[in-house]
Amino acid sequence: MSKKGAKVQEEEKRPKRPNLWQQMMNKREVGIAIPLLLLIVVVGIVNPVFLNIDNIINILRQTAFTFIIGVAMTFVLIGGGLDLSVGSVLALGGVISGLAMLAGVPVWLGVLLGILAGVVVGLFNGIVVARFEIPSLIVSLGMMYFARGVVQVLTRGNPVYPLPDEFNFLGQGFIWGIPVVVIVAAVLGVIGHIVLTQTAFGRAVYAVGGNSETARLSGINVKRVRTWVYVLCGGSAGLAGVLTAARLASALSNAGTGMELQVIAATIIGGTSMFGGSGSILGTLIGVGFMNVIANGMILMKISVYYQSMVIGALIILAVGIDQYNRVKRGT
Repeated sequence: MSKKGAKVQEEEKRPKRPNLWQQMMNKREVGIAIPLLLLIVVVGIVNPVFLNIDNIINILRQTAFTFIIGVAMTFVLIGGGLDLSVGSVLALGGVISGLAMLAGVPVWLGVLLGILAGVVVGLFNGIVVARFEIPSLIVSLGMMYFARGVVQVLTRGNPVYPLPDEFNFLGQGFIWGIPVVVIVAAVLGVIGHIVLTQTAFGRAVYAVGGNSETARLSGINVKRVRTWVYVLCGGSAGLAGVLTAARLASALSNAGTGMELQVIAATIIGGTSMFGGSGSILGTLIGVGFMNVIANGMILMKISVYYQSMVIGALIILAVGIDQYNRVKRGT
């Protein structure tokens, strides 16, 4: 056989590299991005009001509140954990911030105290989960009730208001025509993506979620990583609570009720595995957008709000089922 013939035969045996289009289609985020785009088109055709600029801004704002917590929840789930306390921590952050400002502290300090309240809760969750190896489901479930109880004690069920106009601007204001909360969410999303994909901490989170024992033998401080992801989650929930209070111009004791399920559902729908080791910030963004588009579309089509819970539940089951199927298929 000639050298030319042997070279051709060798090239035929060599596996072909997928082109750019194939690489894009192989990404798991595309699996939810395409249905999201189709959903937007369908709802827009059924009710053109959906594509109205005011409604789009409303969807972006609602997406931003969920995404702020979703970014940190992605870290928790990839690390093999779960945090059910974020809804209650959201309420706690808003109430602490509101009460502080009513007591006369500057707006910036009130915001900081609200975020710090979430950080403290997250630190407690992380220490108990990582150091004492108590299942995160139990720890965060207990904290969900405890934090909500603290909020009820502090407020007696009454809203905390009036809040300063400078503070309310954070939830109601615009910069260059874009809601402030959307800008905050975008910045956190970019930071979260960079940390998760470009830093040693991000790689450690994936490693811990994939196989904690292997990660430990590789020199990763598993307990520290697990603690930090809960700190991030608590701080993000506190920030979301502060922004929610600013949006409503008052801190409500029932704020964030059910938020934990919305965040977890959106994160899982976006491709983050409940079993740890895989996921992305982009997937979470798409999942959050998917959830909010469905909720908004159902309202515009005058479908009862009670059906939204049924839809969320069905989506959670479907997403977890698909995730489990993929795990079995990969043999992990």
